[in-house]
Amino acid sequence: MDHPTSRSAPQLSVVIPVFNEAATIEDLVAKVRQVEVDMELVLVDDCSQDGSREKLEALAERYDNVRAFYHEVNQGKGAALRTGFAQATGDLVIVQDADLEYDPAEFPKLIQPILGDEADVVFGSRFSGGERRRVLYFWHSLGNTVLTLLSNMFTDLNLTDMETCYKVFKREVIQAVRIEENRFGFEPEVTAKIARMRLNGERLRIYEIGISYSGRTYDEGKKIGWKDGVRAIWCILKYNLRTHRGSDA
Repeated sequence: MDHPTSRSAPQLSVVIPVFNEAATIEDLVAKVRQVEVDMELVLVDDCSQDGSREKLEALAERYDNVRAFYHEVNQGKGAALRTGFAQATGDLVIVQDADLEYDPAEFPKLIQPILGDEADVVFGSRFSGGERRRVLYFWHSLGNTVLTLLSNMFTDLNLTDMETCYKVFKREVIQAVRIEENRFGFEPEVTAKIARMRLNGERLRIYEIGISYSGRTYDEGKKIGWKDGVRAIWCILKYNLRTHRGSDA
């Protein structure tokens, strides 16, 4: 379901990759739509098998600012984001997971540095002064720290949470990035590419803002695992060494 052609571009495009999230997607969309920001929701179902697709179809039919797209073969989060970014029409684009780990009520503070012409990209950090954070897996947290440190060593950024879901971009920035990774390698890939990217001849201004986090356990549906961590290391090396050699985004 597309927006009417007469509708002006929204301020914010919320790109939501969906894979087997029938239990949470309706609650998540309700929370996003409560945020007082002019927005569109771009939902991308990555060939779910639990009824998520039917829920997306109903949501797109019910709300004018919800559009849904569908993959006929499961490809991964990065592939779903690639589809969503291409369809985004807002001035800004934010990534929102379909579970309830991240709180959409924090959209206004995340987009403010870009609206105030201070930033081109904003990362929401789970480890930089958020209001609350669910206490879960030590090794998972350590893995995030190691991956962020390794990424920082190559990008020369001082991020505290490279693997965060909440990343906000000017639309012209993210639509200029060629996303190659189909799974969770999206995070180190896009970080490497924006670290080297230029807008109007200048390097991108990247900000980080502390966010709250209510992580899921694996029993509750968390999908990322140790193999994705190994892939992330490969992606850090691959995309940073490539950009150092001068390849484009």
